[in-house]
Amino acid sequence: MGQRHDVEQRHDTGTDLAWAALAGDPGLTRRIAYGGPPGLLPARLPVMDLARAAVAACALAAAELAAQRYGGPLPAVRVDDGAVATAFVSERHLRIDGRAPSAFAPLSRFWRTADGWVRTHANYPHHQARLLRALGLPETAGPTEVATVVAERTADDVQEAVYAAGGLAVAARTSKEWAAHPQGAALAGLPLLSREALGGGTPPRPLPALAGTPTLPAAGLRVLDLTRVIAGPVATRTLALLGADVLRIDAPQLPESQDAHNDTGFGKRSTTLDLGSHGGRASFEALLADAHVVVTGYRPGALDRFGLAPEALAERRPGLVVARLSAWGDDGPWGARRGFDSLVQVATGIAAAEADADGNPGALPAQALDHATGYLLAAAVLRSLTEQARTGGAQLATLALARTARWLMQDLGERPERPAAPTGTAAPPTGYDPDRHLRETDSPVGRLRHARPPVAFDGGPANWATPPGRWGTDAPVWR
Repeated sequence: MGQRHDVEQRHDTGTDLAWAALAGDPGLTRRIAYGGPPGLLPARLPVMDLARAAVAACALAAAELAAQRYGGPLPAVRVDDGAVATAFVSERHLRIDGRAPSAFAPLSRFWRTADGWVRTHANYPHHQARLLRALGLPETAGPTEVATVVAERTADDVQEAVYAAGGLAVAARTSKEWAAHPQGAALAGLPLLSREALGGGTPPRPLPALAGTPTLPAAGLRVLDLTRVIAGPVATRTLALLGADVLRIDAPQLPESQDAHNDTGFGKRSTTLDLGSHGGRASFEALLADAHVVVTGYRPGALDRFGLAPEALAERRPGLVVARLSAWGDDGPWGARRGFDSLVQVATGIAAAEADADGNPGALPAQALDHATGYLLAAAVLRSLTEQARTGGAQLATLALARTARWLMQDLGERPERPAAPTGTAAPPTGYDPDRHLRETDSPVGRLRHARPPVAFDGGPANWATPPGRWGTDAPVWR
């Protein structure tokens, strides 16, 4: 796990809450040992608690599945705060032959409006084009022109106009304003995540037993990865770490950033399929016939026209585990809207909670909603696989960035003391050296410096078996 620190068995409230949401045996959390330097991911909100809990729950779910498949006792789980904090900003540590990946696009930022603030997301070219079109600006417009137009309009006006054009913009709200918003109200009564039976029952389907030490509990699993950006790819990157054959599928007309894939594509293969074509659908159905897990990361209903609703998938592949995530969740008026971590932070009051002394909205020290939801999503898949050996049947796990945001804001206990410096700008804590949690790996796209995986248990893998390759270039077949 990199730098060694004394580890200790201790009670961690966040881990207990996450494990309970996953319907895990509460007694198993005693197998987790914690260590690492204090004070990482400093913020006014308990971001480190969130990160630690998500990774710990995922690692415990992996150890639980390992015990089932390899036999024997549950392997001890180790959680190092240094490794967790480094992994939660893995995209910032990534280097490709010494080059840092591209960061947020110039039009992805906060803008002052006539009555407050709005944040836009325009990292993808089609989102930038829609943003400019919604504001009545030419495709060549830059930040100065956007700032001038936005300053004359209300935040809600900009939000609705951009969304109507297919772009992404969200008005900044406080937590109280979000609680009064119809979308916030729709999420208020929901748990951190949901796990449920899907469709008709099938007999219990224990996975084949594995011999030797509990190294790769997901060995032999086939996972179809229909996710993008960070949260979903982090989940499937974790399943690949644990031995699963993960095949990422994207639409050819929606190319992914190779830099993003260099961070989250470890252990996976990547292909493109046009699911609107006869050939693309036929290839997908052939893959589905032998899949154990399907993970989706699109807004609710976006994939239904391709026959990829959870119920339809389970009908064609009995015993399937379906895991899905979205920005805003299935419920409420925003259920069908696109969203990203940065926008969910703004809508739910996180940006207001992390504001600076002048009242300018802030951000968490990591894209923590994405990363935490990703590890929780992987944990939900692993727990579903473990329980299938007893219950059988298809399983559905549902998560949303906005549900994770609510958990961070309301359920993780008291907030830490307000930091002396703005979020993320304080000096690193004594004893923390991120280089100890990084390594270099040769890949088809160059030499990568990357964060090591934070999910660890006795006998488990310390790194992925393969580095990421070139996005979209693999054949749509199982290994």
